[in-house]
Amino acid sequence: MKPMKRTTAVIRANAQSSELLRSVLAPRPTIAERLAAGKALRKRVPRATHAEYKRSAARQDPIAIIKAQAKTRLPQLVPIRHARMLVSPFAFLRGSAAVMIADIAPAPVTGMNVQACGDMHVSNFGVFASAERNLVFGINDFDETFPAPWEWDVKRLAASAVVCARFVGGDKADGEAAARQAVKAYRERIRGYAAMGHLELWYEHIDGSDVLDALSSKARRAAERVLTKAQTRTHLQVLERMAELVDDKQRIVEDRPLIVRETKTQKGRSIIQAIDLFLQGYVESLPWDRRHLFGHYQLLDVARKVVGVGSVGTRCWVTLLKGAHDDDPLFLQFKEAQPSVLAPYAKTTMPYANEGRRVVVGQRIIQGAPDIFLGWGEVDGIQYYIRQLRDMKGGAEFLPGATIMSNFIEYCGLCGWALALAHAKSGDPAMIAGYCGKSEELDEAMATFAHAYADQTERDHAAMLAAAKSKQLSVAKLF
Repeated sequence: MKPMKRTTAVIRANAQSSELLRSVLAPRPTIAERLAAGKALRKRVPRATHAEYKRSAARQDPIAIIKAQAKTRLPQLVPIRHARMLVSPFAFLRGSAAVMIADIAPAPVTGMNVQACGDMHVSNFGVFASAERNLVFGINDFDETFPAPWEWDVKRLAASAVVCARFVGGDKADGEAAARQAVKAYRERIRGYAAMGHLELWYEHIDGSDVLDALSSKARRAAERVLTKAQTRTHLQVLERMAELVDDKQRIVEDRPLIVRETKTQKGRSIIQAIDLFLQGYVESLPWDRRHLFGHYQLLDVARKVVGVGSVGTRCWVTLLKGAHDDDPLFLQFKEAQPSVLAPYAKTTMPYANEGRRVVVGQRIIQGAPDIFLGWGEVDGIQYYIRQLRDMKGGAEFLPGATIMSNFIEYCGLCGWALALAHAKSGDPAMIAGYCGKSEELDEAMATFAHAYADQTERDHAAMLAAAKSKQLSVAKLF
């Protein structure tokens, strides 16, 4: 039997995570076989299918979804979350991953899973430092990561490109170009990754010079400013901005209600004692070399911090630790990890009792250079993942009247590139590439979907504004 005669079902089975349990003596399908198997999936799910967005008659009320999420969050912070989501349709999209997955999960998918980001949008990318102190570009938030269909991430990214383009003042053509650029970059890059060896792909990353080389001269100048600024965003800079000397000791400065120095946990335990106990457990999630490094630091202070848009209301703590001297600070962020919004819809599982571990494992799989202090833990029944608060991190900002549309469209291409790398590392890039193909059919379909879902996002944002006006939702005044 010729190799190309293998069935699609067999190839797909080989692509699943269960392959890790196979003997190393078992044959693996070739790149050509996997490309062909992916191409064969077009018969079952034509690429044009992805253009469709059908608003179900039984669609869940987005306001009800937002209210349900508030039940597991700190009640005093929920009004801030609502206020941030109401700023614009783009802000609403950023905070409503749970709404979007409920809308798109029923749509046909090819059955090829990846370690999905779960909250894929154009503001969820940036530059950060690798362990070698080089700047790399990639996804920067993994709260919702989960094994799931690759299509879900691509659809959300394309929709966010259109919603953001409208937000910054672009017209329909701009939104079309942004969405298509994101999907085109994804499609072309995933085909390139399909040809790589597994080790070569494992080590692959997008560094700062790669970003600059991919951009036009005008966009490159904007990117250079982001890269330069990121290099200054170190723990020492955070120390200058977030801490002050009190009785000759560094303490985190309050900025209520966004940064609050609590003294007790919800269960009445001393915050410092609770965090100290938590850190002892967290250390066990680190490799031995990182445990040794972390053991040199002393805990000085802790404060609760409000972060992001969709994450507002979840528990987030910032700790200040001191090393050899005052100019050796370490800021860690403990972020509550709740179940992924993808979990109820994905036909897969992650075998971890701690949701923080789910986030960490997902990030390690798909991010080229994860934080050296990335880990997880639990305190008072709340599960967290931990990372450095700031380590040469930076990203693009999108503001009406201050965003050059041609630069934004190129940026969307970078996002598609980074998403392709994430999916290539965690899924089967050859099968996905075989399905996506070389033509622009998938780009066109996803862009059509993106416009339709952008319209839905604007309607949902308007519904949230109405709910706030009628006092169905509590909303804080932004400051």
